[in-house]
Amino acid sequence: MSPKYFVGTSGWHYEHWRGRFYPLELTKPKWLEFYARSFKTVELNNSFYHLPSEKAFANWRDSSPKGFVYAVKVSRFITHIKKLRNVEEALEKFLERAKLLENKLGPLLYQLPPNLHRNDSLLEGVLSMLPKDLSHVFEFRHKSWLDKGVFDLLRRYNASFCIYDMPDLTTPLEATADFVYVRFHGSTWLYGGCYSDEELSRWAQDIKRLSKNKKAVYIYFNNDAEAFAVQNALTLERKLKSLKDVQ
Repeated sequence: MSPKYFVGTSGWHYEHWRGRFYPLELTKPKWLEFYARSFKTVELNNSFYHLPSEKAFANWRDSSPKGFVYAVKVSRFITHIKKLRNVEEALEKFLERAKLLENKLGPLLYQLPPNLHRNDSLLEGVLSMLPKDLSHVFEFRHKSWLDKGVFDLLRRYNASFCIYDMPDLTTPLEATADFVYVRFHGSTWLYGGCYSDEELSRWAQDIKRLSKNKKAVYIYFNNDAEAFAVQNALTLERKLKSLKDVQ
C-alpha cells in the first residue's frame, strides 16, 4: 500500500505572505480557506506558545475542508519549561484540547529544547504515558539524542523521529514509526533561504525511500521568510507525485 503524503507549511498566518501568496485584498479570516486550496495539511505552531481555546480548535476543525489534517506542536510548557518532567496533568489537558480537531488531528510534535541532553529514562517515561490512538513525533535539538539507542526506543512505542534539515544540521534519515515526519527549517539560513530544485529532488528520493511500507508521510516547511515555504512545499509535492507516477 502506498503511503498518503501530506505536504504543507509550519503555520499559515504570516503577514509577509500577503502579496507573495495571499491576494492583497484577501482578509485574514479567509487565509486558511485560501491556504487549503493549495495544501491539505498545516503544522499548528501557535499551540507551542499558548494553549489555544476550545473555540479556536473547533473553528480550525470546522473551517477547513474534508480530509484536511493539522499537525499540532505541543506546548513549550511541557517540552521547554517542564522539560518532560511531571507533565501528566499538563499533557492530559493539552491532548484533550487537541482532540477537538477530531478526524483532522494529525501527529503531535514534541520539540525538545537544545539544552535538554539525552535521557532515555525521561523519554521513556513520557512515551509510556502517551495514548496509543494518537500519533506522536519527537524533534531533538541536542545532538546527544541522535543515536541508535534513542531510535530503538522510539520504535518500541511507535513514536516517530522527526527528521529535519537546518543550515547547521541535518538529522539522520531514520523512520521509527508507521509514519514519517520531516521538517525543513531553512536552506541557507534558519527559517529562511529557498531550497534549490536539486536539493528538493534529492529529498524527494530520500523521502520516497523512507516511506516504503509506511501509512503516511508528513512534511512541513518552516522557512517562512519571503514565502519560500510555500514555493518549496509545492515543488516537493510535485516531485513526490512524479516519483509516485513513475513506479
